[in-house]
Amino acid sequence: MKRKAAVVCCSDGRKNTEKEKLELTVRYLEDMDINVCVSEHIFSDSPSCEAIGNKARAAELMRYFSDNEITDIFDISGGDLANGILPYLDYKAISESKACFYGYSDLTTVINAIYAKTGKSSVLYQVKNIAGDNAALQKKLLSEYLSGQNRELLSFGYDFVNGEEMSGVLIGGNIRCLLKLAGTEYMPDPTGKILLLEALGSTLPQVITYVNQLLQLGFLEKCTGILLGTFTRLCSEGLYDEVTGLIMSETNGRKPVAVTKEIGHASDSRAALIGKTLKLT
Repeated sequence: MKRKAAVVCCSDGRKNTEKEKLELTVRYLEDMDINVCVSEHIFSDSPSCEAIGNKARAAELMRYFSDNEITDIFDISGGDLANGILPYLDYKAISESKACFYGYSDLTTVINAIYAKTGKSSVLYQVKNIAGDNAALQKKLLSEYLSGQNRELLSFGYDFVNGEEMSGVLIGGNIRCLLKLAGTEYMPDPTGKILLLEALGSTLPQVITYVNQLLQLGFLEKCTGILLGTFTRLCSEGLYDEVTGLIMSETNGRKPVAVTKEIGHASDSRAALIGKTLKLT
């Protein structure tokens, strides 16, 4: 059966300057023998950044989850607005849908909410990478993953900075966006899970604040291990070791901690399957 994909925008509307990259992304997906339909609500120049409101964005996403022909839903957005759709999603329909959701950054909120409410997995991945600086690699990885040839897209290098192994269902993603779910029914239970954390523009004081909140929520105590992806700004400032040191200090060396340069916001980033068991040794 031929794959059919939808391209959506659940977070901030994209700027019109991004149209060329979207068109290239769609063309590359079609080159993979995928039928692609693109939401009419992608672009926005409004001060609120909304292409359409929360209920309408949720309805647009559900339109594709409810389409029996759709196999993949690629969200190309990011920013701040994705958590606004969560109360308006039909989680029963999502759980019954064969469609898999892909997104990253602010879509961390949607991906983790889907897992928390349905137990269904989603892919932490930005499909626009296939039209980015590492297009050749990303097109190969995504094409081979979608065609079932291999799962190299989900393979990433890592190093342990504490412990030697960890195993559990993977949750998390962007640290700032994950914490939008705190205190809501959409936050997954961290007990026995591997907690993935990464960031884009967060400063060191902001990351310290986020880690303190995770501590106060009990996440670092309850999880079975912590996987640190890239922290783009801090890496560029030579401060990545401050993050690993902070995590080691706040967990008193009691939790296995691993780091990877291959999950995050870089154009060569691999994908992570949120809501599925991951074993690192």
